[in-house]
Amino acid sequence: MQEISAKEFRDQLASLQILDIRTPREWEDFNVGGIHMPLDYLLGQLDQLNPKQSYTVICYNGTQSAIACRLLTAKGFHSVQHLQGGLEAYLSL
Repeated sequence: MQEISAKEFRDQLASLQILDIRTPREWEDFNVGGIHMPLDYLLGQLDQLNPKQSYTVICYNGTQSAIACRLLTAKGFHSVQHLQGGLEAYLSL
């Protein structure tokens, strides 16, 4: 599984296609843009995503985004990475 560090994420933020899998409340409290698709609904909404697109998957601490990346890869998505340490690491820079 590919990972991106918080520093790399910050430096590349404008060019990344972000997939934020946090809860709606977490998204409302703070977000960096991109696609919001909570992990609980990801499988049911995969048809809204392009499996040929590159995605950077984010969550609060990196645990759920790692799970989501494994799920996406198993469903045929070839270019997915997750934010190591999640938004928690990004916000601590």
